[in-house]
Amino acid sequence: MKAPPGPGGLPVVGNALSLVRDPREFYDEMSAYGDVVSYRLPRMKFCTVLHPELIERVLMVDYDRYAKWGLEDFGGEFAPEGLLLTDGDQWRRQRTTIQNAFTVEQIRSYGDTMARCAAEMVSRWDDGEEIALNRAFSKLTLDVLTRSLFDLRLSEEADVVTEFAETLNDRGSIDGISTFLPMWVPTPENRRYKRVLSDFRAFIDRLIDERRGQADEYDDLLSLLLTAEDDNGNTMSETELRDQMVTFLFAGHETTSLALTYTFLELTKNRSVRERLDAEHEAVLGGGTPELGDLNDLAYTEQVIRESLRLYPPAFIMFRKATEDVELGGYWIPKGTRITLPQFYVHTDERWYDAPERFDPSRWTEEFEDTLPDYAYFPFGGGPRHCIGMRFAMLELKTILPTVAQSIEFELLSDPDPELDMATTLRPAEDIRMRVSK
Repeated sequence: MKAPPGPGGLPVVGNALSLVRDPREFYDEMSAYGDVVSYRLPRMKFCTVLHPELIERVLMVDYDRYAKWGLEDFGGEFAPEGLLLTDGDQWRRQRTTIQNAFTVEQIRSYGDTMARCAAEMVSRWDDGEEIALNRAFSKLTLDVLTRSLFDLRLSEEADVVTEFAETLNDRGSIDGISTFLPMWVPTPENRRYKRVLSDFRAFIDRLIDERRGQADEYDDLLSLLLTAEDDNGNTMSETELRDQMVTFLFAGHETTSLALTYTFLELTKNRSVRERLDAEHEAVLGGGTPELGDLNDLAYTEQVIRESLRLYPPAFIMFRKATEDVELGGYWIPKGTRITLPQFYVHTDERWYDAPERFDPSRWTEEFEDTLPDYAYFPFGGGPRHCIGMRFAMLELKTILPTVAQSIEFELLSDPDPELDMATTLRPAEDIRMRVSK
């Protein structure tokens, strides 16, 4: 069985320069070789998968033949003992424990907090005020997360979390070759990342110490992490506790804030979509705060969110590593090969989407979804390791979007087609600035 084809690269750096220069163009080049394509980065062999059926093989059918990997493979460290990066029995034990904080009933209880946080943010804005929308939504979703899942109100401490999110994105950005250098190389990005990660972990340790001994008085994720026992009566280790908090504080707010940012960006550019959305909100909510009973009636709101996640998936690429020799699409993939599953590219493949670059929420009809391959759209991943916070995030988006839209019109002050930085998340390279009109 032969190896996958792919573009030739340079000695040592492989295809890194082409990837850094223009990721979209690089994927266009790779797609000419087929749906399973090999390429190289410094010290590592890669294979990208571009067909939904093969993506389903990796994530769903043969998921136990692939492991997670992340920043550690580039010489950095994030949260190796957290749910995002663990595997095997450790992952299953953690997933079973944490899932108790994300039951349907538990998630429904967070709706009021989500709406209240959004209304408080809107009330602080002045008419005519200029804001950086991405930063405003980052503060909002962090507020929602900490109040809902951890029963915490962060003030100045929120800066520790947002600085870590920014630093982690800088370290993971593919806009420069330094991303592929080991952490021991004293680049400015590496030095800053080590310092900020240390500060962030110390902050997490303080939160855990303050809650320890009082966990029985709370009904939230942090108390669950402190008290839950496995089948042998063991609780999570100190490192696991810290890394779960690191994972949720970053991933739980950063991705949702980006989804809100890009949704409102597109609403300022597409007047007809905004008008139809406003009409639905007026008919269903009449200016009121969305409640659980309203959400099923906000069909177009959900279409808008789905389309935004299609064009701008915040977690824009998934990573796996073959734990054994595998066959994929008729090709031989050796053990240890890094597998990339690029949502940002598959979501705009003209094989699955008409006018794929156009923001068109109305495409999301039942008929269209019936014809769409399952893994042609996977903003929350898929298989047993799909995003544990998916329902939380969708409730948050469907609650905050109407709450803000019924009170605010935005005037776009920056580039309508901003440059996007493929970092740890798909973030705007520059702030997206808006003028608030109440």
